[in-house]
Amino acid sequence: MQRPPWQLWLKAGLGALALGVLLAWWEFTPPGVLGKADAIGYAVCHRIPSHSFFLGDRPLPLCARCSGTFLGALIGLTFQLPRGRRALAPSWPFRLVFIAFALAFVLDGVNSFLSLIPHLPALYPPNNLLRLATGSGFGLGISVLLVPLFSQVVWTDPCPEPALSQGWQLFGLLGTTALGALGIASHIPILVLPLALLSALGVLTLLTLCYTLFWILLLKRENSFSDWNALRGFLLAGLGTALLQIFLVDGVRFFLTGTWAGFVLP
Repeated sequence: MQRPPWQLWLKAGLGALALGVLLAWWEFTPPGVLGKADAIGYAVCHRIPSHSFFLGDRPLPLCARCSGTFLGALIGLTFQLPRGRRALAPSWPFRLVFIAFALAFVLDGVNSFLSLIPHLPALYPPNNLLRLATGSGFGLGISVLLVPLFSQVVWTDPCPEPALSQGWQLFGLLGTTALGALGIASHIPILVLPLALLSALGVLTLLTLCYTLFWILLLKRENSFSDWNALRGFLLAGLGTALLQIFLVDGVRFFLTGTWAGFVLP
């Protein structure tokens, strides 16, 4: 079926927008691979040094909680998406595990916030290992929600099966994510550097997939794609929109603070 000309023009325009935003962002942000990762983290994370792990004398691109969240999400997506067009959420025993992770994430986040308020007692002393652990579990939960939603919206023939259905898969995901978190917390540069870059890649991957769904729903193209090659135009639109969001947030935050560093607590 031939597509209307406006859709072709829109796709070309979004491609040009993505390229333009990428070039502008690349020029505007700090140099080097870690500098670019810092700029991605800068758009979604407070990057408070005391809440972050370090690589040498510099904080990682994302705080401990966000490092765990986006690394866990990337690991979950990397495991589930290649398993086909599975469009069902996991069974309830699996869901309860991820609900527990989400509750732990909220509890630890609230406790960490309370610790910042003078004269207000926290439930327990917060620390970066707990932030990293609860973030990692929450990130896995995000991927478990996103993958079936993605399959339901995108593919012409979504498979009525969950991407996560067996105990060994769950334990494999948890084990892989735990190893990634331990690598970040290890302070060993050869482990910390690639994992820090992967956590920043997780930000871009999540935003790209979410904006891909946004454009598909906006243009009423649900269940129209037979494979990843057919989806490439909308993936490009999602990437361009993700880059635009990062570019705009980076610009506003840098304008207000005048620095690429994280927020400094009094």
